[in-house]
Amino acid sequence: MKSLPRPLDPIRSIKLKIGLLVAGAGATALGYFWLRMGWLPTYTSMIAIGLGLVTSQLLAHGMTKPLRQMTAAARAMARGDYTREVRATSRDEVGELARAFNKMAADLAAADQQRRELIANVSHELRTPISALQAVLENVVDGVAEPDPATLKTALAQTERLGRLVTELLDLSRVDAGVTPLDREYFDIESMLTEVVAEAEVSGRGARFTVDVTPGKVYADRQRLHQVVWNLLDNAVRHGPQGGEVFVSARISADALVIDVRDEGPGIAPADRERVFQRFVRGERAGGGTGLGLAIARWVVDLHGGDIRVVEPATIRVTLPQ
Repeated sequence: MKSLPRPLDPIRSIKLKIGLLVAGAGATALGYFWLRMGWLPTYTSMIAIGLGLVTSQLLAHGMTKPLRQMTAAARAMARGDYTREVRATSRDEVGELARAFNKMAADLAAADQQRRELIANVSHELRTPISALQAVLENVVDGVAEPDPATLKTALAQTERLGRLVTELLDLSRVDAGVTPLDREYFDIESMLTEVVAEAEVSGRGARFTVDVTPGKVYADRQRLHQVVWNLLDNAVRHGPQGGEVFVSARISADALVIDVRDEGPGIAPADRERVFQRFVRGERAGGGTGLGLAIARWVVDLHGGDIRVVEPATIRVTLPQ
């Protein structure tokens, strides 16, 4: 579809455009009256057009000020400054644009802050296992330590930690991209939980696990639910006492699957029970966790249309609709 002509596009001032609009409208009206009436006083006509131009410029100054503020704020954003706010008091389209601009600036500021925190946290998490792994290998190469099973186990633990971080970051990128569909199927919940607990038992942290499951089949993405339970068990082991017990229970009803994971630790303070599901948020006794596990667990549960929350100081409950 061919667009209408825009003859005022070359003019760089919107105030001048408004003035020309007023002058053009006035001249057209005067021309019409001149054709119909045959005569109009020239001096009076020119004064009327001039007054219209002056008035339009005075009014246009306030009308266009938010646009000038947005231009200055946009240039500041290009330099990384998101603190400038545009005054949005009018109720017209310019006011709506100003309010939308302020909302966009706030969102960009939050995204920039999250990006900085992501880089800082990931750098910190990568530096710790890399430094430990480097120290172990340097000791082996220099002959300070022998490549015995204990030394190699230390190096393996740091490598596994790096692997978990990379896996969680890949999951995080899928969360942001929204490209991970669910592969739902019917499967036996007891066998899945037994499998996850067996993996947690060989993690080398000395925790004991007690499982109480109502046998039956559930409809969910088995791989993703496995990931949720693993993250919850890992969180429980890190926050519980050394060699403590972790309790896992699962109940199936007509319309929901409920999974509880409880440890013997001090639990999560009420003020932090929502915050722990945010990215890179870790408890005081996190024991080197990345702070991504519970955030990824919430993402998977949300994909299922379920709910995850702290129901008691040391219990996290997952509820999935069936």
